[in-house]
Amino acid sequence: MIKSPAVQALEDPGGLLRSFQRHGYAHLPGVVDAHTCGELRSFLQGSLQPLVGPAEYEADVGYPGSPADRNAAGGNTPRRLLHAYARSQGLRKLAAHPTVAAVLKVLMQGQDVLLSQCHHNCVMTKHPGYSSATLWHQDIRYWSFDAPELISVWFALDREHRKNGALRVIPGTQNLELDRGRLDRDLFLRPELDANRDLIHQAVTVELEPGDVLFFHCRLFHAAGKNLSQQVKLSPVFTYHGGDNQPIPGTRSAGLPSIPVA
Repeated sequence: MIKSPAVQALEDPGGLLRSFQRHGYAHLPGVVDAHTCGELRSFLQGSLQPLVGPAEYEADVGYPGSPADRNAAGGNTPRRLLHAYARSQGLRKLAAHPTVAAVLKVLMQGQDVLLSQCHHNCVMTKHPGYSSATLWHQDIRYWSFDAPELISVWFALDREHRKNGALRVIPGTQNLELDRGRLDRDLFLRPELDANRDLIHQAVTVELEPGDVLFFHCRLFHAAGKNLSQQVKLSPVFTYHGGDNQPIPGTRSAGLPSIPVA
């Protein structure tokens, strides 16, 4: 019997952990079955036409390629469907997928695994035409936890590739300590600096097939281009933290209770 890549990875938890600690991400193919991907696609497409909020709009973020404001052409283009965990039973089951939970348990070295309802917990909805490019950043920049040790999980419901804005990552950057001067006002890498150009040159595009799952560290630098295809790309994303790593009271990270998944 041929074992799936996820099963093989879980049979060597030490190797999985060492690879993640070195590279900052892990790509596991074929975790979610085709039927589940299809059901989620249909549900989410129905949530876009008409739009079921809450949502973040491309015009709200001010990224390269986004409309100037909500009154501009494309200004009503949603960027993210928010509060994904609360939207449907299907998304709740996805967030607590047993294989995902088992992998997170390994990567968090046996800690209890909790899903944050305050960060990510969304469906990225990258539209043709008015989708924006996301510059090089670390997700931890606006999060407040005892330790910068959280893991985000990105689920592909369709093919994700460079043309439709697949994620790009710079392996190993979760272990870097960068001078503040290498980041701009909004904590994006400054691409005009020689040191940053050399770093960005090491980036890889993580192409995904339907059902693939990408795990990545909250300090890993990543970016994504615009969607130049003709179809909306739908990508549920959830963020998890260990039971020993709590949000700091009084911050946005503590705004909603975390949910145990493993």
